[in-house]
Amino acid sequence: MKDENKKKPSTLLTHTGRAGAAHFGAVNPPVYHASTILFDSYADIINNRGDYTYGRRGTPTSRALEEVISGLENADGTLLLPSGLAACTLTLLALCKQGDHVLVPDNAYESTRSFSQKILPDFGIETEIYDPTVKDISPLIRDNTALIFLESPGSQTFELMDLQMIIKIAQENNILTAMDNTWASPLFCKPLDMGIDVSVQSATKYVSGHADCLLGYVSARKKIYNRLKKMYGLLGLCVGPDDVAMTLRGVRTLDVRLKRHQESALKIAKWLEKQEQVKHVHHPALESHPQHDFWKRDFSGAGGLFAIELHPCSETQIAAMLDDMSLFGMGYSWGGYESLMIPVILLRQLGPERGPLLRLHIGLEDVEDLLEDLTEGFKRFDEASL
Repeated sequence: MKDENKKKPSTLLTHTGRAGAAHFGAVNPPVYHASTILFDSYADIINNRGDYTYGRRGTPTSRALEEVISGLENADGTLLLPSGLAACTLTLLALCKQGDHVLVPDNAYESTRSFSQKILPDFGIETEIYDPTVKDISPLIRDNTALIFLESPGSQTFELMDLQMIIKIAQENNILTAMDNTWASPLFCKPLDMGIDVSVQSATKYVSGHADCLLGYVSARKKIYNRLKKMYGLLGLCVGPDDVAMTLRGVRTLDVRLKRHQESALKIAKWLEKQEQVKHVHHPALESHPQHDFWKRDFSGAGGLFAIELHPCSETQIAAMLDDMSLFGMGYSWGGYESLMIPVILLRQLGPERGPLLRLHIGLEDVEDLLEDLTEGFKRFDEASL
């Protein structure tokens, strides 16, 4: 399709990565299970010539998903990985070397921060944790700073970064930037268009959207993509064909699903602001959020994930509420069709003290049913305090 990336998201999601003529007119590309791929000639195998040479290097199934994602991200290339964490660690390993200094935000995904602090030092790479709400990152820049990692908002406490300030300073100092954009997805934030070098995503969440597969990806423009691809190949990374196919199927409805997540989550967040048990609702799209202006400037929407901060209470009260929720499940990850609620254990090194936190993911259920479930949960919460 000509000018594919200029199509609206819902159209791009529906028509990109199909190549029906190559699959006998089938609407969806088949699932290729392949390790060995045969060459046509001695010359081809000696020169490693062909669109497909080995299963780990890609099949028509994986290329179809890469094409869809690159279209969403306005990227020159996308690499599929076994998880969102693998996407984060690949980025750190590919863009940093011995003697480098990397900045990682205090609100980053716990495993990303742990990898940065526990594994990167073994490669001679120093990690410095920084406050995600920093007003000027310049004082943290060193001569050997190679990468600034970003996560906005953080997926537990939901602070938003001044992305434009950080991007400007990074570019002035020839420092690369990479952003974990899982909360917004490529529909509601375009990191590459903002000037960020790598867009990192846990496609386990909204992109696949059905809580049944694990997958991550990195997208970038050509020069940085080639650096990522080199490390990707040397690490032997790849994704199984069934997870690719399920993600390709799920991403087709991303636009429709995400709009529903957004609408329902905002209604529930506004309702929660009025509940006496709730001290604060941490949702970037609410005007009460301290960095709401950054959300309006840098994002075109909000997903279904946010947190509530409770007034001081006992664990008994929290357990009484969560244990008997009928619609909100307790489980890790998010971005599927079901609603979730879990207690947040903060591992922050910087920032203010907070009361008990609960993280909510609002799924695709009817809002009124979810509100009824929350209402009953708060009744149990109150009764447990007596």
